[in-house]
Amino acid sequence: MALDGCGQLCKCILILFNILFALVGFAMLGLGLWLRFSSETRGFFNIDLNTQQFVIGVSVLIALGAVILLVAVFGDYGACNENRTALGVFSCLLAILAGLEIGAGVFAYMRSDEVGEQLAKFYLTVYAQYVDKGDPGLAVTLSMFHNVLHCCGLIGALDPLVKKTCPDTGFLETFTLPACPTVIVNLFESNAPLVMGLFLGTAALLITALVCCSILMKQIKRSHLSLFVLPLFPL
Repeated sequence: MALDGCGQLCKCILILFNILFALVGFAMLGLGLWLRFSSETRGFFNIDLNTQQFVIGVSVLIALGAVILLVAVFGDYGACNENRTALGVFSCLLAILAGLEIGAGVFAYMRSDEVGEQLAKFYLTVYAQYVDKGDPGLAVTLSMFHNVLHCCGLIGALDPLVKKTCPDTGFLETFTLPACPTVIVNLFESNAPLVMGLFLGTAALLITALVCCSILMKQIKRSHLSLFVLPLFPL
């Protein structure tokens, strides 16, 4: 007995979800490893209080990227081969990630001021080291900050030291684009519910994938049972 329409749909959704998930994980892991082992940034990992936020941030980036890749591998393998064992491992890992997302969202909401300050310190560390070293990995990190938060450097779009990593702006916006540390702190202090909503929304996406995985596992189990039972009780 093959998968029915619902099972096939869940299978396609899981395959697409895990491909996108793997790309995100690969990007995070690649950037983290680049920053970790770049000749310009390797020295930061000799514990130094001035670069502690950078070290923690890069370590989290590497660990999270590796976990996401691992989850995506189990999910894609299980969905493509209709393997219940792999899908079971995928479900467990996905449930853990969803739980962590929810926990991180609640923590970010309750400690929004502290989270904002720590992230701002991380940005300042990356900024200072980029200005000093000019490492391409740091440039990528700054570009991510600048484009996602739509900000630039320490004084806005007129900051000449990191202008290459800032988003393109019109003439008037050149004078109004805000500085990034202020944007980061305000983001967590004034938009704490929105930040928590983003975390919870991501968790909801993971839970949706988890539901699809559960449906697919039931379909596979039913299919395997029918293959076993039909020869015993032929029509």
